[in-house]
Amino acid sequence: MSFSEFSVWTFIMTLAVLLFSMLLASALKQWIPFLQKSLIPVSVLGGIILLIVSTITYYAAGDYLFNLTVFGGNGETTGYSGMDVLEMITYHCLGIGFIATGMRSSKKKFTKARAGEIFDSGVTTVNGYLIQAFVGLVITLIAAYLINVDGLISAGGLLLAFGFGQGTGQALNYGKIYENEHGFVGGGNFGLTIAALGFLVACIFGVIYINYMRRKGYIKIDASAKRSSLEDYEDENEIPVVSSMDKFTMQIAIVLAVYALSYGLMLGFSALLPSFADTLFGFNFFIGVLLTLPVKALLNKLYAKKIVKKQVVNNFMMDRIGGFAFDLMIVAGVAAIQIPLLATYWGVLLLLAAAGTVVTFVYVNIVCKKLFPSYRHEQFLAWFGMLTGTASTGMILLREIDGSYRTPASENLVYQTVPAMVFGFPLMFLAPYAAESDLAALITCIVVLVAFVALNIVLFRRSIFRKKAAPAGVAGGALGADGNAVTPNGSEENAGGCENAAIDSSDKKE
Repeated sequence: MSFSEFSVWTFIMTLAVLLFSMLLASALKQWIPFLQKSLIPVSVLGGIILLIVSTITYYAAGDYLFNLTVFGGNGETTGYSGMDVLEMITYHCLGIGFIATGMRSSKKKFTKARAGEIFDSGVTTVNGYLIQAFVGLVITLIAAYLINVDGLISAGGLLLAFGFGQGTGQALNYGKIYENEHGFVGGGNFGLTIAALGFLVACIFGVIYINYMRRKGYIKIDASAKRSSLEDYEDENEIPVVSSMDKFTMQIAIVLAVYALSYGLMLGFSALLPSFADTLFGFNFFIGVLLTLPVKALLNKLYAKKIVKKQVVNNFMMDRIGGFAFDLMIVAGVAAIQIPLLATYWGVLLLLAAAGTVVTFVYVNIVCKKLFPSYRHEQFLAWFGMLTGTASTGMILLREIDGSYRTPASENLVYQTVPAMVFGFPLMFLAPYAAESDLAALITCIVVLVAFVALNIVLFRRSIFRKKAAPAGVAGGALGADGNAVTPNGSEENAGGCENAAIDSSDKKE
């Protein structure tokens, strides 16, 4: 091997360009007032810059930017092109980011009322996926079966839930499954485009709505920042930052070791179930998160027995690994979009984006008004940002009106992951089934609607069942067992976690 060969430098050059695009995007956000006000994440802006350059390169030179020789070529020598490398980066960063997040340790205890709010947050998240999936399926069933859009499969609308609801990585995973196994022409690009449109909706429409609420006097812009202390960077009894092995090196080693274990597990299952191999490997992020549970339990056992005397996992550094992975995932995913492949789908894509925006906006607003009345606007922005972009997009919008995190909205966004996975994971197996035929897509659409109705009964259980059971003369102000106040007309007010500063301080005392 000669170190002067292109093959030695192609991957490094790809990473360098991806990261440079984020540096350029960051500089543009500082210089251009419109971009500052848009709240668009730097990773999304960097990806859009590369997407524009790549598309221009395609029409000028006949191939995409990352298919040029310096980035790996079009796959004639290695078997995969530079655009394939971008998809690989997107795929792996999804798993690495989730594992880093899952390895964080938490000692926080919650009151019963706060635990109920977090449970409701998880159910709301899943319901957001379900309503997006239902609307998306209705649109693509009509487009594929009645209008007969070339190359589109009737299950393609499910990618709205993955692109809007879960972001770039999952949209690509399922788009590729549909493309490779079910003949959805350009399915991977279709999913990536929906995810990119979701980010734009979150950032642009989110800012418009913030300004509308400010003009109406519903909110005030919060310019305060959460104060940092040593506890934000380091816990008690941790390994030193610099020793025979750097502390950051230790965190990366743990994350990659768990990811390697998840690969071994997926490889074993796919050997037993070869027909489900692509589906199993599409769940790389979930299997990785599941493996963090026994790994953390093993570490805790080693700590308790004094076999390992110092805590090896640092939450701050795990956050940074996850943040880097998700930034890289987003910029690579947006840059991997191939516009010419989507020429026949633009009408469907724009319709999906518009419908997804409307149903997400309306549904989340209803839930926040009913279940989180004292911080409904903060919770709405957090959820709307997450259900059209990612959790980080939700946090970006939330910081505009709750920069010091006085309300529990930020915690709800973080801790809802567990109940959301419990309720949402079984439904994810419907996605491969839906692509088998038009009938399977129709059946999936009905199942999704039934699940949405059922989970809304769970979500609004207090209102539904208490209104039926409560006598007409119930005294106002009585508190139920879950901490919610029941008013004389049978409605309820959220007493647990709704007083902004009070609940935050009570959580700290816990």
